[in-house]
Amino acid sequence: MKIAVAYDNGNVFQHFGRTESFKVYEAENGKVTDSQIISAGGVGHEALAGLLADQAVDVLICGGIGGGAQAALAEAGVELCSGAQGDADQAVEAYLKGELVSTGANCDHHHQGEEHSCGHHEEGHSCGHHGEEREEQSHEAEAQEEEAACTDACGGSCGGCSGCAPAITGRNVGKTCRTHYRGTFNDGTQFDSSYDRGEPLEFICGAGQMIYGFDAAVADMEVGQIVDVHLMPEEAYGLPDPNAVFTVEIAQLPGAEGLHAGDKAYLSNQYGQPFLVTVTAKDEKNITFDANHEMAGKELNFRIELVEVKE
Repeated sequence: MKIAVAYDNGNVFQHFGRTESFKVYEAENGKVTDSQIISAGGVGHEALAGLLADQAVDVLICGGIGGGAQAALAEAGVELCSGAQGDADQAVEAYLKGELVSTGANCDHHHQGEEHSCGHHEEGHSCGHHGEEREEQSHEAEAQEEEAACTDACGGSCGGCSGCAPAITGRNVGKTCRTHYRGTFNDGTQFDSSYDRGEPLEFICGAGQMIYGFDAAVADMEVGQIVDVHLMPEEAYGLPDPNAVFTVEIAQLPGAEGLHAGDKAYLSNQYGQPFLVTVTAKDEKNITFDANHEMAGKELNFRIELVEVKE
């Protein structure tokens, strides 16, 4: 069995039509036996179904996906498991255990900005909204999406389309690299570690799958080399964007009444593209969301070990 996951920096990518790569797993008897990362080749939406079919993929795991892409996958004979979030490897394990439930077509790419949805990150409920105030919010969301597109392309170094960083050069650019790493904040607190998971992170160097500073560090490393890098926010997840914080009337967003400060949810812009937000405040009338990445504005430290480079 082959399982493909819409892939980004170790996680399930949430915008299927803009997926730049897939991690393809081979599994037997409920266990993963091999995996590799493949490029999406710059195609989008329904065309991705053909790519997966050509790779003899049996199952696709992704986040948000529209009805057209779902139909194309069905026609190509690829089973869909949508609505997945978080670590890609864990999502595959959950699927193999029968614990991952698909939400089907959860993104309408054809509406014109008057209807938006909100999927609760933990409980999976959804809510729709119609009205001018939410449309105004959608323009802010669109700007955020444009910024995200730039972040996807340049690794987050530009902090929001104010000018992208220099192109990454080095012996490993364009090659599939496997790295172990440990990430810490300046106070020494660890926020992530591939060593703890027991498996190196695999990605295509310079393809925008990693934050810019990580990509740039690996670009000219030798196998077996270990480097320590300190990344400023502009080299990592960018600076917080005040325009990505917005307030909506609860009455105008059905389902929002079940959210609380600290909860995470998915909203959709007028193109049906989902984006993750965090509830920062809520009162009897209004709810405030923050669409900035949780690492935005943070300086990060990485110890990186290059384990393998595949030609």
